[in-house]
Amino acid sequence: MTTDAFMPSRRSDVAPFIAMDVLAEAAKLEAQGRNIVHMEVGQPSAPAPKAALAAAQNTLEHGRLGYTEALGIMPLRNALSQHYKKTYGVGVPVERVMATTGSSAGFNLAFLAAFDPGDRIVLTAPGYPAYRNILKALDLVPVEVEVGSDTRWSLTRGHLEEAQKSGPVKGVLVASPANPTGTMMTPDVLDEMVRYCDEEGIWFISDEIYHGLDYAGEQKTALETSQNVIIINSFSKYYCMTGWRIGWMVLPEQLVRPTERIAQSLYISPPELSQIAATAALDAVQELEAVKAGYAANRALLLEGLPKIGFDKLLPVDGAFYVYADISRFSSDSLVFAKQMLNEAGVAATPGVDFDPVHGHEFLRFSFAGANQDMKEALVRLGKFLL
Repeated sequence: MTTDAFMPSRRSDVAPFIAMDVLAEAAKLEAQGRNIVHMEVGQPSAPAPKAALAAAQNTLEHGRLGYTEALGIMPLRNALSQHYKKTYGVGVPVERVMATTGSSAGFNLAFLAAFDPGDRIVLTAPGYPAYRNILKALDLVPVEVEVGSDTRWSLTRGHLEEAQKSGPVKGVLVASPANPTGTMMTPDVLDEMVRYCDEEGIWFISDEIYHGLDYAGEQKTALETSQNVIIINSFSKYYCMTGWRIGWMVLPEQLVRPTERIAQSLYISPPELSQIAATAALDAVQELEAVKAGYAANRALLLEGLPKIGFDKLLPVDGAFYVYADISRFSSDSLVFAKQMLNEAGVAATPGVDFDPVHGHEFLRFSFAGANQDMKEALVRLGKFLL
């Protein structure tokens, strides 16, 4: 047998996640003794809430960890059901709530349960790169729709109607607040999109992992409009639990059992320790709001400081913890520019081509999830680098 027979699959031919490549390069420089300000990944610098840590510690000392139901432990699912009532005023039956191994598992499960190979799913460009990479790996077709300032960088019904002209659309995936832009859909646009998808028989997947991190505009869940939507959320962002790999879904009733069956084979269950900690984290609002206040301070610092050093074209930062900045006055190659900035200034940021292969060469994404002092240091370093 020739070695040509032992080749990677066609489905594995997806683009790299450049933000993680930048993180790896930054780690190499740090290993050489360099001090790097990390603004490349969307990872809170704060630890998990104290209540979550205490619950995990108590379980480690006195409990036994094992498999759980594929849908997750009932205390967590009950708490999440109550979360929707308290936060949004929406009733969500616990039977439709599912814990997942991070939001990443949620996307895999949603795509597998709702779509068949060849189905077309509409996404925004710029947008989170893992969406299109997972879709391609599953033999689904990402239909990337360019959004811009005319719609405040949000997908609209008009965009969707235009996409349908080139072929049937089976699903739509939106994030609000969005990554990398930080923009939020207005309630009326979100409502119109969800209603249109209901009318057309199109699955609407709402990525709400940055909910809770809103600074301008009104935060809404797609569940306020329809019970046919697929909600994906995570404890990684607002709850500061990235490494715990725990998230959740709210599923339409008809998708609960199919999704559960797939999860049983793919993951068995989310980690029990993470589920226990996440249950406790839902009650840590006061502590988490203090962390959010830190993000708000960082946001204000960058929105004032970045234009002063030349990044004078910034997208609206409604939520999340990102600034998406136009760098066209400095470079037409965000990959090269980001590498120079990392090596010469010691500031790590993510090139826009990670999020938008067509126009992203003129943008950088800065995460302000780090410490306030790091943001101040980044502005000083970038000022010296640019001026």
